[in-house]
Amino acid sequence: MTQAVLPRSNTAEFTISRRFHMAGMLYLVPTPIGNLGDISLRCRETLESADFIAAEDTRVTLKLLNHLGIKKSLVSYYEHNKATKGDRIVDRILAGETCALVSDAGSPAISDPGEDLVKQCAEAGITVCAIPGPCAAITALSISGQSTGRFCFEGFLSTAKKSRREHLNALRTESRTMIFYEAPHKLVSTLADMSEAFGDDRPVSLCRELTKLHEEVVRTTLGEALIKYTETPPKGEFVLIVAGAPETVKESASEGDAAARVAQLIAQGLSRKDAVRQTAAELGLPKNVVYDIALKDPE
Repeated sequence: MTQAVLPRSNTAEFTISRRFHMAGMLYLVPTPIGNLGDISLRCRETLESADFIAAEDTRVTLKLLNHLGIKKSLVSYYEHNKATKGDRIVDRILAGETCALVSDAGSPAISDPGEDLVKQCAEAGITVCAIPGPCAAITALSISGQSTGRFCFEGFLSTAKKSRREHLNALRTESRTMIFYEAPHKLVSTLADMSEAFGDDRPVSLCRELTKLHEEVVRTTLGEALIKYTETPPKGEFVLIVAGAPETVKESASEGDAAARVAQLIAQGLSRKDAVRQTAAELGLPKNVVYDIALKDPE
C-alpha cells in the first residue's frame, strides 16, 4: 500500500532548513548606514532566527530591532570588552547556538572590533557566514567620481599626530584610490596632514550623511577642502575618497633631486615656501621633508 504524501508548506520547509543550517554559526549581519529602509530581507530573517545578537552598542541595535519588530537577546561586544566577551560568545556558539554579529552601522568586521571575533571563530573551527549589505566605503567610492578600478581601504587614521603622519607618508606614492573614514572633530587636522603628504592639489571626494536626507558629496582638492572645513566646522561622519598618486610622482626621488628642483624654482622667482610646495607635489615627497632639505641650501 502506497503511503500518502502530504503537501508541505514552502514557508515551513524554508524555516526548518534555515534553522538547521544556522545551528552553531556566526553570521555577520550588515545594518543600514543611515536609511533604515536599506535592511535586506535576508538580514532581517537572520536577526529573527539567531539565538542571540552580539552588538557594538546594544542601544543602537535595540532601536533597529524595535523598528523591525524583533525581540532578541542582546550581548555587547566592542573594543574595550572584546577580550572577555569574545571567549563567551565562542563558547555559546560551540555549544550549538547561532550568533548574529552587528555593528552600529554598515558591515561588521570591517574597520570594526568584529574582526577579532571572526578570527576567534575561525580558529575554533566555527563556520562564519557574511551576508552582503550596506558598507559606507563602497557606497562612497561608487559616487565619488574617483577611479574605482583599483582601490585600497585605509580605515580610520590614528588620533596621534606622529602615527597619522607616518601612515600618510607611507602612502604618498600609492597609485590606487584610497578610502579613509574620519570623524568630524578630526577632519581638519587629517586634511592638513593629507595636504602635507599628498600635496594641496590632490583630488578628494568628501562624502557625508550617506543614504540620509542630507547626503552630501564634495568633490574638490585637499587644499580647497582644508580651507572649506576650517571656515565651516564639519558635521557628521565622513568617508574620504582620495585619488591615487599621479604618474609623475617618483618613488626614488632623492634629497638631491628635491634640493636641485627647489633651487631651480627659486632661481625662477618663486619664494622658498612656494618652491617647496611645488617640489613636494612634483616629486611626491612630504612638504616638511622638502622644507628641511631646502633649509640646508641658502637661497
